[in-house]
Amino acid sequence: MARRVVDEHVRRYYDQRALEYDDWWLGGGLFAGRPRPGWSEEVDELISVIGALPPARTLDVACGTGLLTRHLPGDVVALDQSESMVAVAADRMPEVRVLQGDAVPLPFADGDFERVFTSHFYGHLLPEEREPFLDEARRVGGQLVIVDSALRDDVPPEEHQQRVLNDGSRHTVYKRFFAPDELAAELGGATVLHSGRWFVAVAA
Repeated sequence: MARRVVDEHVRRYYDQRALEYDDWWLGGGLFAGRPRPGWSEEVDELISVIGALPPARTLDVACGTGLLTRHLPGDVVALDQSESMVAVAADRMPEVRVLQGDAVPLPFADGDFERVFTSHFYGHLLPEEREPFLDEARRVGGQLVIVDSALRDDVPPEEHQQRVLNDGSRHTVYKRFFAPDELAAELGGATVLHSGRWFVAVAA
């Protein structure tokens, strides 16, 4: 049986975080007042980049609350391991098929999709977890689009972050930050779709 990508602690963390996850995107809750110059404008730009993709049968892996998923053009299926995230995403996108399931193995047949999309998931994978996920993404889909956090001068390329939720609970989460060209090369030669202060997006 294939080993599951992302450990149980991280799974519980994201399940617990579901109802406050959008605060990170929208600048609410614990993120209110946090200095992030140009953040909102770049979120809008990223949404525009996603919306400009050619329509395709798309699988969004680790869809979270569906905040970006709803902008994907074409026939979309959304997948997340968290029951709480799936509930939020399904409520937000009644027209989208939203499923609970793992990224490895993906519960789909070979070639079921034209595109696999994932946002802020690949950067949480440890070295030994990356290739199994990429193999699964390539098995079920053609194009792979990855959105993740941009490498900046004030962050290291990788770290174990201590994160605090609204209830005060603390969680350790592995996190990578990406230079767009390096991520493109890691995927075997991808096209950079977006290169910003906060986000990168590449298509392979």
